[in-house]
Amino acid sequence: MTWAAAVLALPVRAYRLIGSPWVGRSCRFQPTCSAYALEALQRHGALRGGWLTLRRLARCHPWGGSGVDDVPR
Repeated sequence: MTWAAAVLALPVRAYRLIGSPWVGRSCRFQPTCSAYALEALQRHGALRGGWLTLRRLARCHPWGGSGVDDVPR
């Protein structure tokens, strides 16, 4: 993982540690958005992984669908 991707992963890791227990298991996607973000950043780096993460988070709303969403290769 590049340093830029590692920096972008810090808020995701903080959310998983601090925020996620407060929210509970409410994610409709598998894997969860935070797991998807960490995998995308690790696999694709800061620029593309960040874009994939933002795209995923934009689809995570009450009116969206659900399902399995793997990180593109």
